[in-house]
Amino acid sequence: MLAGAIASVEAAGLSHLTTWHSGYVDELPVDNRFDAVTVIGVLHHLRGREAKLALLRAVAARLHPGGTLILACNRGAYAENLLFLKAWGERWRMAGASPEEVEVKRGKILQGADPPGSDAAVESLLAETGFEQPRLFFSSLFWGSWIARRSA
Repeated sequence: MLAGAIASVEAAGLSHLTTWHSGYVDELPVDNRFDAVTVIGVLHHLRGREAKLALLRAVAARLHPGGTLILACNRGAYAENLLFLKAWGERWRMAGASPEEVEVKRGKILQGADPPGSDAAVESLLAETGFEQPRLFFSSLFWGSWIARRSA
């Protein structure tokens, strides 16, 4: 995935404005050097509220005051929204997955992820970790994407 992102940034002529890091946020210096940070597809894999808060605090510590965070993650209780789970299964089926593969994927999701419970829960995590003005700009089934600013 990183190679694809690098290729896209290079094709857009933005390499000189981009710093790439493959690893953990905690490995980066805490000096507010970043203008923007993306956290995509990560939060729902962290177990428990405290782990989610720790990641977002680490991101905030490395972002300029007023800097931009793009956060995208699943949210909502999977088992409580059977219609969305069924839609996910249909999407995988249309992409070529067999009925057995669909069930395996669904089983992994139900056991392996811990998404925030709602849009409000995501916004609460952001507020608690120094972000303001969160705005949901994309939503599809369980997936949501927000833009927020680090508080000054």
